[in-house]
Amino acid sequence: MFQDAIIPLDQWVSVAVEWLVDNYREFFQMLKWPVDWLLGGFEHGLTSVHPLVVIAIVCFLAWRFSGKRLAAFSLASLLLVGFLGLWEDTMITLAMVLSSVVICAVIGIPLGIMSGRSDRFEAGLRPVLDAMQTTPAFVYLVPIVMLFSVGNVAGVLATIIFALPPIIRLTGLGIRQVHPELVEAAQAFGATRWQVLVKVQIPLAMPTILAGLNQTIMMALSMVVIAALIGAGGLGSPVILGLNTLDIGRAVVGGLGIVLMAIVLDRITQSMAQRK
Repeated sequence: MFQDAIIPLDQWVSVAVEWLVDNYREFFQMLKWPVDWLLGGFEHGLTSVHPLVVIAIVCFLAWRFSGKRLAAFSLASLLLVGFLGLWEDTMITLAMVLSSVVICAVIGIPLGIMSGRSDRFEAGLRPVLDAMQTTPAFVYLVPIVMLFSVGNVAGVLATIIFALPPIIRLTGLGIRQVHPELVEAAQAFGATRWQVLVKVQIPLAMPTILAGLNQTIMMALSMVVIAALIGAGGLGSPVILGLNTLDIGRAVVGGLGIVLMAIVLDRITQSMAQRK
């Protein structure tokens, strides 16, 4: 009964993407510019300064938000990454993650606030977020490559699509968890909707928003290896190269760099949320 495809959805999608490439390729190339500019700034800043400066900044942030133990772990992790010869790849990966997280925050926090304050908007946004979270990451790669070619920018764009839903969902959840009586009290004292949002809802929802930012960072890091398949550099490159050449040592070293960076970023952002 189902031996042959009755609905040629694959052909429809292919035709639609090819039509976009043929007619709007210049528009999609223009969309690359802000991502390329932001990524280039982070990458230039992280790779041009002395490694000890970067290590000192990360250790200070770890000490400031968590304490001496995380600062010592961050110092040991970054020194190990440097001695393994992965410093430049690590900085490229960090630049890609920071670029993705900044854009996700700029897009996701306003959308989360809107979904937290409007049931209708949240109901319309929910199936889109469900599709973004459940679609396998590899599925994003083909249209991304066709529309934006290959390279670090394409990897960042794929990462943005993959890592955007958590910060939207948790921002909306944080806004909804603010007690209604606090909002009513602010309105009773004459606060406008904007003042209620800025002075009451966002400050009280900040721990949940920071938890969403933490999840976005972790999902962005999980895309590092996958983004390397479309020409993105960083720590995903030695993993892919080790896979292609069956060089387990190279793959393990690249994976270790990703794990160490993920732990450091995760602990720092978790501590920021807890302190807030």
